Amino acid sequence: MNQLTDKSPAPHQGRKRLAAIDIGTNSLRCIVAEIDPQSGFRVLDDEKAMVRLGEGLSETGFISVAAEERAIEALQRMSKICTSLNAEIAAVVATSAVRKALNRNQFLRNVKQRTGLDIDVISGTREAELASLSVHHNFAMDQLRFAMADIGGGSVEIIVASGHHTEKIISLELGAVFLTEKFLHSDPISEKELERLRKHIRKSLRHEGIGEGLPVHCLVGSGGTMTNIGSMVMAMRGEQYESVHRYEVLHSEIIHLLAMLTRKNHKERLQVAGLNPERADIIIAGMILTDELLRRCRTNLLRINAQGIREGLILQSMQERGLLPDIHQQRDWRASLLEFARSCRIDEQHATQVKRLAVKIFAALAEAYELNDRHAQLLEAAAQLHDIGYFISYDRHHKHSYHLIRHANLFGFTPRERELVANLARYHRKSMPKKSHENFSHLSAEDQLLVRRLGGIVRLADGLDRRRNGQVSDIECSLKNDRLALKLLGQDDLSVELYGAESKGDLLETAFDCKLDVQTGVPA
Repeated sequence: MNQLTDKSPAPHQGRKRLAAIDIGTNSLRCIVAEIDPQSGFRVLDDEKAMVRLGEGLSETGFISVAAEERAIEALQRMSKICTSLNAEIAAVVATSAVRKALNRNQFLRNVKQRTGLDIDVISGTREAELASLSVHHNFAMDQLRFAMADIGGGSVEIIVASGHHTEKIISLELGAVFLTEKFLHSDPISEKELERLRKHIRKSLRHEGIGEGLPVHCLVGSGGTMTNIGSMVMAMRGEQYESVHRYEVLHSEIIHLLAMLTRKNHKERLQVAGLNPERADIIIAGMILTDELLRRCRTNLLRINAQGIREGLILQSMQERGLLPDIHQQRDWRASLLEFARSCRIDEQHATQVKRLAVKIFAALAEAYELNDRHAQLLEAAAQLHDIGYFISYDRHHKHSYHLIRHANLFGFTPRERELVANLARYHRKSMPKKSHENFSHLSAEDQLLVRRLGGIVRLADGLDRRRNGQVSDIECSLKNDRLALKLLGQDDLSVELYGAESKGDLLETAFDCKLDVQTGVPA
């Protein structure tokens, strides 16, 4: 199921729209989605308000008058957005702050009176389950043992699972706002305070058995702490991707960031690239929790889920209305690609032929140039999608393909991989990659070489179907002494396809530093 972001409010005739609101300790989020029976749903609006509902809650036990007023104003605004987009508000949930506030009933009554919204105060376990729905919707976890952590302002929800089988599900009062208010008071933060915080987190995680059993493959993180970690690491690497959704971060990078942030005072942290200034005061507590979770789970990989609970609410609401028959249905990256390609009205015959030929050429080059299975997946995706720019117009369609892919939500691909696929499609025609091209220049040297090589294969394969009618029934490929020999097989005249290979083999020859020798023949 493919999720597309669409800023256009114009409804598709007959399609239902659902909205969900998540009232957290630190922020309120409202998501509005239009249901598509074929591709799942597309997000029309994703509104966020940092209201700090749990401000001072750990000390007083009450939601303050000021915090309540900020929350009600945000909810009034979100309700109007939902109404204007003709969306049914399917769920309004409140989490840690409202859950433990001594004046929660009064808060719920005030919200109902002034906004008309009925709030469902959910348990930490249900929070975790909703976040888990979003994880399975966005990541291929079916064969993996993994951990998930949704860090909010007041609590953290943790799941340990093997595929869809949950081993452990807990909720702990270890939210970023709560931990900051309880342990971190000096500026810059003292070593003594940091150590007290770490000891508390370690004791809490150990008491709940987090880290028992086999190591996990990865930690999937959602919530503002996690997305800010992704943004800061992206800035630190000098990368520029459309989103941190599905971004992958190494544990060592979090450790380096923490060392840097803990040396700074609050004013200095405000200047850190990638860090939301509104989180500068609570980011360290959230990051120390993330660090300790990675240590306990014995994994080096954090994968960012930028969706989380609010998306889980949409998925659950769809299932309750019979719009999503099986939330736990295994998702496949190839099926997701095909759905996206069809939504852009691709020529499926041509795309399939280019993909088939590209995979054959790749196989002949893979061993000599240390290309792996993941590279093959990127190649296959680019071959499938290289012409989707026709959806906008023929002119500059290779550039349109780049932008459509870059902004797509491709299941199973990280932001880096999506950027690579977009670049591969970009260079299937016209000019070869140049340092003056912004989309190419910001890639690392390693990724630039990969774009040249895989892009060269897609470019050549596209040339081999110049007439877009599958004239080449098969190809024989062999690499010997820096010479790539291709024999094009087909029953009819292949002169146009031979011309296509000669005119579009330039990038491949340059990238692999080999000579291309193309002949034609008749299948045996």
